[in-house]
Amino acid sequence: MSPEGKFEDLVDEFTGRPGITPPGATGGFGRTALRVDGRIFAMFVRGQLVLKLPRARVDELVAGGHGARFDANKGTPMKEWLALDTGSSQPWAELAEEALEFVAAARRSSARGGSGKR
Repeated sequence: MSPEGKFEDLVDEFTGRPGITPPGATGGFGRTALRVDGRIFAMFVRGQLVLKLPRARVDELVAGGHGARFDANKGTPMKEWLALDTGSSQPWAELAEEALEFVAAARRSSARGGSGKR
């Protein structure tokens, strides 16, 4: 299956859950993104699945050869964003679930008065 098709399946799997906004609901950066409570957790950029994950998890996946830190064309790779290699054996749905949980937890922490920064 093509990366585009895999992302469409991912969108179908997550759309309809509480707080989830599918791609196309906003313009500009993140227009290809799945969001939870308005915050991006997964998006499709330049043919790759891009996920917001804890820095240590991104480090682990990069070290394992599953992808690279995402660079939004600003010249600086982002520490908590992984661009999954299209040849990676990592399951997209499981990684997206991890990303959803990470972003939702940061949102809850922020709502309780924590910094929400990771």
